[in-house]
Amino acid sequence: MRPPFHPQRTPLESRDPIVGVAVIRALMAVAGVIALLILGFPYHGTATAVIAAVALPWSLFVLGITRHSVGAGLNPLIALGDMLVLGLLIAVEPDMWAPAQFTALFFVAAHAHCQGADWSPVVGILPPLVLIPITFASDVPVSHNLLQAYEVVFAVASLSTAVVVGALREAESSARLRARSLSRRTIDTEATFRRRLAEAIHDGPLQELTAVEMMLATAESALGRGDEAQGRSILTDARALTRSNISFLRDEIVELGPHAFEELTYEQAVSDCVELWERRFGLDVKMQIEDDRLPSEIAGPMFRITQEAVANAGKHSGGSTVRIDLRSSNGRVVLEIEDDGRGFGDVDPLGPAEPGHIGLASIRERAEMLGGELAIDSGDRGTLVRVSVPL
Repeated sequence: MRPPFHPQRTPLESRDPIVGVAVIRALMAVAGVIALLILGFPYHGTATAVIAAVALPWSLFVLGITRHSVGAGLNPLIALGDMLVLGLLIAVEPDMWAPAQFTALFFVAAHAHCQGADWSPVVGILPPLVLIPITFASDVPVSHNLLQAYEVVFAVASLSTAVVVGALREAESSARLRARSLSRRTIDTEATFRRRLAEAIHDGPLQELTAVEMMLATAESALGRGDEAQGRSILTDARALTRSNISFLRDEIVELGPHAFEELTYEQAVSDCVELWERRFGLDVKMQIEDDRLPSEIAGPMFRITQEAVANAGKHSGGSTVRIDLRSSNGRVVLEIEDDGRGFGDVDPLGPAEPGHIGLASIRERAEMLGGELAIDSGDRGTLVRVSVPL
């Protein structure tokens, strides 16, 4: 468990956003100098002097260190430096109060995005802590009561902007990292499955069918020399061994899932798997199919969703019963898979902060590919997976 305040930064996809903010900061300083030159050095030249002598060198310095090291560009002290430069501008020329605070909100959003959710409140509190005292100490051309109201709004906007932008970036980054983790785990799982299947075929059907070939050769030899009893006995053993391998291969094919949904309905596909699921997971699988007139492009993904949900229930729920319910309503097909296991507890299995599960990720992806919706209701009495897709 982390301490109450131990900020961590979720990694960015690339260094481009950090370098981009540094470039924009430098361009803003250059544009400010050019604009004040065009306007003929207003404010007695004080604003121009601050931007040219402080803001521009500062922005070029930050751009340089950011291009050299992204870690240096993410230092929270850069946000403090930005606020101090803007505070100096307000102190030297109070008429620049409004542009400085608008610019501060831009920097708040940029820094909150780069820093992430943990650091964003710190970023959001810097402008009120630095700029508001300087504003009240300066001769800003706004009545005191009105200025107080403006600064309250500015403080709220600054903190809110930081928190919201930081949370959005955290959710996006967490989803990206979760997807990357799931992709790697999916690749590992696929490799493991291929290896297991290859080993199972090699150690089972391949060797046993080789034995069947030898048994048939022995039976042929026995029958050739007139030993009918031995020949028939060997043939009986060979048939038993062949049936055993047929059963094994049929289970493996069912596990891979039916592919010919043009000829096979959803109900038939699930019915073919019920016996295997009950035997493999020790579950009592109950079916209630009210409407099985599904197009093949829907029946296939819906079967895969059912397969993943039943496997999850069998492997993780600890329950004894799974109910599969398929029905149509108002132009949509609704699939429900419910178990009586222990559920997910207090964890939201589809929450943005969760590391993700391959089975649930597969279910969610298939539902989204069909333009449907996925909901998971989990409690002490079990878990209900509900998928609703348009027909």
